[in-house]
Amino acid sequence: MATTTGLMTVEQFRQLPETGPFYYELRHGEAVPVSRPKLKHILIQEQLHGLLKSAVPEMFVGVEFPFRALSEYELRVADVAIVSANRIRQTDREDNLRGAPDLVIEVLSPSNTVAEINDKEKLCLENGCKEFWIVDPDLRQVKVSRPDGITTAFHSGHELSLGSFGAGSLRVDDIFA
Repeated sequence: MATTTGLMTVEQFRQLPETGPFYYELRHGEAVPVSRPKLKHILIQEQLHGLLKSAVPEMFVGVEFPFRALSEYELRVADVAIVSANRIRQTDREDNLRGAPDLVIEVLSPSNTVAEINDKEKLCLENGCKEFWIVDPDLRQVKVSRPDGITTAFHSGHELSLGSFGAGSLRVDDIFA
């Protein structure tokens, strides 16, 4: 990959080739390699996608969803995202969603660092995200954070409220079924 000096913009980033075992995200103006997910990760993403599509049919639900939380120097990818139909309609088809999705879900992988997840959570919650979920397959747990600073952990037997998205709830156990 070519090196650059200074911050890389989204437009410069889009000119880079995607090759090898990684894809790249633009984080704070720097192209950062991200490992491709393993099957365990993909199966949880698809399970969440199906559950959420059923629970919130009036919203767009996407997997590996790219977005521009900050328009010039950030192009991130949510493992799973929910975006209002209105925001999807208003998004330029030749671009990516501006601002964070309404819900960003990150499924933890061995390659994730605490700093990386905390940075993404902060970025999303400060740029339009109503909730940021961290799904931990090993603990079978979901941590839900909101812009008001409240974070709650949900485990087996618990239900996750989807009230912020106009729906009922989702059982934690169903995510890991």
